[in-house]
Order: sequence, then structure tokens, then C-alpha cells
Amino acid sequence: MGLVSKLSPGPRDDRGVLSARILAAARAAFADTGYAGTTIRAVARAAGVDPALVYHYFGSKEGLLDAATTPPQRWLDSVAATWNTPVPRLGGALARLLLDAWADDEIGPVLRAILQTAAHDQGTREKLRRVVQSGLIGTSALEVDDAERLERAGLVSSQLMGLAMTRYVWRIEPVASMTDDEVIEAVAGNLQRYIDGSYHR
Repeated sequence: MGLVSKLSPGPRDDRGVLSARILAAARAAFADTGYAGTTIRAVARAAGVDPALVYHYFGSKEGLLDAATTPPQRWLDSVAATWNTPVPRLGGALARLLLDAWADDEIGPVLRAILQTAAHDQGTREKLRRVVQSGLIGTSALEVDDAERLERAGLVSSQLMGLAMTRYVWRIEPVASMTDDEVIEAVAGNLQRYIDGSYHR
């Protein structure tokens, strides 16, 4: 019996559950040991599936890494939509967007995998750069000239990424244990300085 007939499939929902389980195991593995230290066999073992199933779904270790570190489109859409928040409320809205994303069962693990894997893998660092430049900075809707818009959005993004690393990846106290409302109150004003350009004064 060939590979396709052995793996083919049961109900679509079963395939979706298995794929999600494999991706969850892959994200953890890539984040912990990097691309070089991660094996298909180890991912399959952690997911409780046969290694052949990993190849069946993702084709190769490179394909698995790409799938494990690709942000959901709905998150990129929400970033773009949030940049259209009225400027006086934009700092708080962007902080809330970050906290909500990391609390999301689908988005949070992808963001964690991207940030942690980028430390080990050049390809993932390049993906992170593209995501930040196009998904976080490039969608800024601030009504200033383009160079100023990109500078302000870039500074906002640097603050949000630093917050994500401190709170969710390194889990440094007391930031890691602050409530969402406490974090937003603490960081929104600084984000707002970058948004309205008052850091120049």
C-alpha cells in the first residue's frame, strides 16, 4: 500500500486537527532548538503522529517551518484595520491589539514561534523583517509624509516587539504579571508620542 493510500484520508475535520497538532509541535520545536536542531521525527513524536504524515501535509522540513511561522491573514488584516483608529486613541488601540493577539489560541503561538525561531534561523529572521515592514509599519495610515509615517510606525513597532519579548517570551516580572489594562495604561502614552511625533520636540 502506497503512502497516499495509507494517509488518505478520513474526515476533513480529522485532517485539520492533525495538521494543527503537527504545527503546534513544530512551533515549539523550532522555537526551542532552531531549524538545525529540529527534526521531522521529533515533531511527529511530539504530535503523536507518524513522520510520514508530516511529510504528507507539509512536504519537507522547510515547508513545515514556513507553515509554522506564517501569521494568519486575519491578524494582518486586524493590524491594518487598527491603524485606522482615530489618532488620539491609536496608542491604546495598538497596545490592545498586541495583547489580544498574544492571547489568541491561533495567533499567539505563531508570533512566539516567529520571534523565538528568528534568533536561530536566517530565513525566519527575513520573514520577521518582512512581516514588520509590510504588516506592521507599511499599513500605517498616519497622515504625514511617507518618510515620517514610516519612521513613526517603525518606532511604534519597536516598542510593541520589545513589549512582546519582555511579557510573553522572556516573561520578565513584573511586566509578565501585569493585567492587560495595566500594560495598556503604562505603554499607550509612549506609543502615542511616536504616533503624533511629539518625540521630536
